[in-house]
Amino acid sequence: MQQYLTVLEKSCFELHRHYHFSEPQKIFNKLIAAYSEKQRAYHTLQHLYECLVLLESIRPDLNDADAVALALWFHDAVYDPQAKDNELKSAELFEQYLAQDLSADDVQKIIRWILATQRHEATDELDLQFLLGIDLAILAASPERFAEYEQQIQQEYAWVDPDVYSIKRKEVLTHFYQTEPLYQTEYFQQNFEQKAKGNLREILDGK
Repeated sequence: MQQYLTVLEKSCFELHRHYHFSEPQKIFNKLIAAYSEKQRAYHTLQHLYECLVLLESIRPDLNDADAVALALWFHDAVYDPQAKDNELKSAELFEQYLAQDLSADDVQKIIRWILATQRHEATDELDLQFLLGIDLAILAASPERFAEYEQQIQQEYAWVDPDVYSIKRKEVLTHFYQTEPLYQTEYFQQNFEQKAKGNLREILDGK
């Protein structure tokens, strides 16, 4: 937990230096509390940390890395496993917290990016391609982390009948496996695609 918080605090206050948030500590505290809610198992501080660490490793490839970081901070800010409008509410929360501190163009761009994490549709926008790749990078994790991820998702959907969950989860994983390419950037295709498809194939073979 502490290793996550150290990196997350650094990220948040670097964004503050760029955007000059009016209440940086309040925003940080509220987002940390949101990602720590008890209904979460995967969409947690761990996921946010993993996304932001990966972002830093590819920052030079991005046109507006700070906007991508801000979108990552808010993309799962609202998360209820039983709801279908998490991305919309996350975008609304972003607007509520930061619309007064950012340019109108940045606000609309980041709202659009947050909403795009719901469907992960193809886009020609490079920064959004990277954002979506970062969000799905977990599929290319080590076998141990990928297995943990699957357990965490199952835990978030513990309210669903196990047989129904198994069918629906297989549909989701099959969709990812059959998407060619899974990732939209050359970087992710070269460094993540094969590993992700291997993880997906292995788990689908066992379902």
